[in-house]
Amino acid sequence: MQHSAVPELAHTHTSPLHWMATATAVAGMVALSSALQPAAAAPSTGVRGASAAVAAPSAAGAAFPIRCAPRKAVVVHQAAGDLDHDGRPETVAVVHCDTAMGTPPDGVYVLTRSANSAAPRVVATLVDPQDRYTVTDFAVRDGAVTATLLGYSSPDVPNCCPDLKEGVKWQWRHGAFVRTAPAASHTV
Repeated sequence: MQHSAVPELAHTHTSPLHWMATATAVAGMVALSSALQPAAAAPSTGVRGASAAVAAPSAAGAAFPIRCAPRKAVVVHQAAGDLDHDGRPETVAVVHCDTAMGTPPDGVYVLTRSANSAAPRVVATLVDPQDRYTVTDFAVRDGAVTATLLGYSSPDVPNCCPDLKEGVKWQWRHGAFVRTAPAASHTV
């Protein structure tokens, strides 16, 4: 066994007092470092002149163009994303009338914030409830709205049993929402 040329160090024989001092010093450093953090940077929106992130409008206060009287409109799903790439997120809401039974048709609406009001406003209807679609697999990703629409080939098909299924995608192009569908998405 080789002996060290350095005398025995104090920290090689620890005591509870040593660990308490170490824990106190570490806690003090953590507290000091969190107090000395730099000011948070404003998130970049990618749009000139925009200095802070804007929250997406809530679907809760929106007036949807759906007739449900005497019942009320219910927001079934909602998701947000910057669909028109202007640095401000829009909200897309799937809405139908509240019913005691059956599957009411859905409407899909795009909401934005009004420049003069905090209330959201509907700027586009992607699916009209009069078309009798039920919306499933709804999502907003990468500036696009995707969904699966369950529908009916004729007015004679009962509401319980949709016989059409179509995957759809909407994207903002040249000032309007353009709907596309994969070639193999239609089924009967």
